[in-house]
Amino acid sequence: MRPIWRRLTACIAIGGAAVIVLGLAAYAAGARVNTTRSIPVGLYWNSDAPATTGAYVLFCPPQVGVFEEAKRRGYIGAGFCPGGYGLMMKKILAGNNDVVDIVEEGVRVNGALLPLSVPLKADKGGRPLPRFQARHFAVGNSEWLLMSDVSATSFDGRYFGPINRSQIKTVISPVLVW
Repeated sequence: MRPIWRRLTACIAIGGAAVIVLGLAAYAAGARVNTTRSIPVGLYWNSDAPATTGAYVLFCPPQVGVFEEAKRRGYIGAGFCPGGYGLMMKKILAGNNDVVDIVEEGVRVNGALLPLSVPLKADKGGRPLPRFQARHFAVGNSEWLLMSDVSATSFDGRYFGPINRSQIKTVISPVLVW
């Protein structure tokens, strides 16, 4: 009976190692998995497509106080971006001199109200959320406003405002989402 358990243990170890190697190879080739509700959950692939309004992107948060607080509160994870931040995934919803209004009823881009964009006053723990201080502004040619269009509770541009385009690491394309 003992040789069977040894073989079974060896097969499980080899299988587990193969899964890890396959996962690392897929990541190195450009596969990305999103498990958050900032964009649709699923599998994405790095793309050479240019960043444009409507594209999903991976970005490194800039080293500013609002992201440091977000990291402390667990809204964003630790990672290899400057400041120890993890990469974030969002959708580009405004840029190229689009006029943005962040008001009580939500975020408007060129007058159109974005779905699921009402700024929350507090997080699930009751802690007050930051609010981007400019109420009415034009997104500059070197910036993007990154938001979620699938979650009303995402930590996104209504809290941190537009980010510099240099923070974008890659455009990602959905492969399998749900």
